[in-house]
Amino acid sequence: MRTIALDADRRAAGPYTLAAALLDLLVPEALDRRPELVAAHDVELRVAAPRLRPLVPVRRRSLADDLPRGQRILIPGARRSLRIANGLAEFVRELLAVTGPLTLVVSNLGEADHTDRELVEVLRRRLDPGLLRVEEGPSSPGEGPLCADFDRYRDEGFHHAMVESGTEALRGMAYEDDPEGWRTLVQRVAAALEAVEREEEARELYDRARRLSTDPKHRATIAYATAMILVRHHDPARRDPGEAMAWINEAVTITSLLPDPRERAFHLGFDLNGKALVELRAGRPDAALRLVEQAIALADEHLADEHPVHRLVLRANRAQLLAGAGRHEEALADYTAAIDADPGYPDYYLDRGNLLNKLGRPQEALADYEAVMRLSPPFPEAYYNRSELRFAAGDLDGARADLDRTLELDPDFAPAYVNRCGLLALHGEYEQARRDVERGLALRPRDAHLLCVLGQVETAQGRHPEAYAAFDAALEIDPDLAAAWGNRAVLAFERGDPDGALSDLTRALKLTETAELLFNRAMVHRELGRAKEARQDLLRAAELAPGDPDVGRALAEG
Repeated sequence: MRTIALDADRRAAGPYTLAAALLDLLVPEALDRRPELVAAHDVELRVAAPRLRPLVPVRRRSLADDLPRGQRILIPGARRSLRIANGLAEFVRELLAVTGPLTLVVSNLGEADHTDRELVEVLRRRLDPGLLRVEEGPSSPGEGPLCADFDRYRDEGFHHAMVESGTEALRGMAYEDDPEGWRTLVQRVAAALEAVEREEEARELYDRARRLSTDPKHRATIAYATAMILVRHHDPARRDPGEAMAWINEAVTITSLLPDPRERAFHLGFDLNGKALVELRAGRPDAALRLVEQAIALADEHLADEHPVHRLVLRANRAQLLAGAGRHEEALADYTAAIDADPGYPDYYLDRGNLLNKLGRPQEALADYEAVMRLSPPFPEAYYNRSELRFAAGDLDGARADLDRTLELDPDFAPAYVNRCGLLALHGEYEQARRDVERGLALRPRDAHLLCVLGQVETAQGRHPEAYAAFDAALEIDPDLAAAWGNRAVLAFERGDPDGALSDLTRALKLTETAELLFNRAMVHRELGRAKEARQDLLRAAELAPGDPDVGRALAEG
């Protein structure tokens, strides 16, 4: 096993210092031995190692790649770096399978940027140590100012680096020396703080800017940003649509007065779009739709030959509002327009796929989810959504494989634990199901679905008091969870309480009518000597599931 020693100190090159040094060594090998790997991971390689871009052919592009920076309004979210790390890990794994195992000794890992620390965690978690060992070397951090490539940090969504380097730079800047540069940096640092869920610090920075700046566009921008904090705060208890409306109205007031019609159309449209979110969070979706349509009209009139990303974002947002209003075909048309405008951007395929799935068009939804898989570095949501399609189609093995893939990519993806533990319990794999429940509850302690599956596991393993406690806890959280009523009924029946089982099954059937629940209630009716009621339930079950052998046998028995 060969050994490579590399330095992860972020002072050397900022985000992906370690990754870039490793790729400097591995990409030439890949181009020689497995060039298709380089093409398959072009996005990840070009993001992590920009100096290798001349060597890495571009396979996947989006509209924003060819636009001036001022028109690239979509900044990657905080989760994108995990997708990049997973893509890099898969590149390394596939290459080392050909070139042989490697030991990577990393010095100054404690001084690494968030991106490299995340990458090391993914490499250790996903790669067999017989193929790649990552060992921590000595720590002797360098000295000097942090790297400050703020354009790169913004474009790639390197939020932690933007916060750290930008905050350091602001400490050494006086507003009077470079007002425009100061305002730009404040906006970028505050936006990065929001992205990493440090909204209070972002708000403090915006308040500081308000005390210094009288520039109209800047004040409108930070008023908009303050409103977005108040409606999107990661802690729902800190959200305040009422105060957000006050701030977004200030932004709209200012941008409505901008003298240049094109500049006004862009900035006002941006703020109207933000106000639409405030209206939506305040429970006024019709008002939100009118605002987005007003923003679209402004863009169509004044920005027909520029700001294409702004225009497609507005149409995608209108699609979301139209879908919520039940205007599904119009929503699909808007999503399709956004995708046609930028076929290389993956996110809107995911949104359109979700709507198609809701409309009972699974094959079209599947095509959209798989487009996301082709266009993006590993995207957990796409695999999770495909798992639901496969489950609905009866492909339980395929659904399980997609859930495994989802959790391999993101072990904190709580909904995947909910679905996978249910599949495991269905197949009698109760210990594995219990482990998934425990992992899921660690992330979402009050998830009724997880507690319901826990009740199933406890029932199957004969821990009846614990099963009752789990079902009761689930129903306390979500009284409309039919599965919890139905499973608690099974437990009650097994414990010799047919009256309790009948009550729970009747409650479950008021929430959702299924052949399984009807069959179970028929068996309870028989136990209680109610033959007529039992037959009625069996006949209805036969209508819902014609050909079900258990229902057929029960009916034949009279």
